Amino acid sequence: MHSKKMKDKPLDERPYEKCLHHGAGHLSDAELLAVIIRSGSRDESAVELAGRILYHSGAANGLLSLHHVSLPELQRIPGIGKVKAVQLKCVAELSRRMAKASSAGTTAFTDPKQIADFFMEDMRHKEREELRVVFFNTKNQYIHDIILFQGTVNSSVVSPREIFLEALRYQAVSIVLLHNHPSGDCTPSREDILTTRRIRGAGDLIGISLIDHIIIGDHSYISLKERGVL
Repeated sequence: MHSKKMKDKPLDERPYEKCLHHGAGHLSDAELLAVIIRSGSRDESAVELAGRILYHSGAANGLLSLHHVSLPELQRIPGIGKVKAVQLKCVAELSRRMAKASSAGTTAFTDPKQIADFFMEDMRHKEREELRVVFFNTKNQYIHDIILFQGTVNSSVVSPREIFLEALRYQAVSIVLLHNHPSGDCTPSREDILTTRRIRGAGDLIGISLIDHIIIGDHSYISLKERGVL
């Protein structure tokens, strides 16, 4: 028996009408996605399709799971074509950016573990190395972060000038570097250490402190500050 289409359901069971009458806060994760993707398939409603997407992505993490599912993976789900897959990835990225923006100026970090935990899910799934710079104010509160470089992180290609121009732009007084090791092994390389010391020296000259360089592995991290490199 085919699932009941959305138009055949009572008004109070349709996500769009439910949002109009009660607000988006009353919608489940699947219902929110259903409003975005708008239609299901011949055999299931948009809500049922959305629920299946969440289950495929990893229901334990809800909407956050979408951030770690690639476009090709989404398109392999029956009922999801290119347009719906792009919509879902944009929703995931928008959610991530909004969460980060809401943390600006209010989230304070006191140790490397807090910083590593904050960025772990963003970085541990990457297939390429990525160098991220995090900016802090005088109270060690998060201001902003940027991805400065993608590729093998070494002292010859990472530009301290770019890092500190961005730091000045955001009026940061200190920065933290993060980069991932796609292998999952976060042991620092010789180049990681050379890069760290080069950037620290440049920061010392202009009065912006490099307070740590954290390497992200698979559910693990290493702080070069804790290792005594800084």
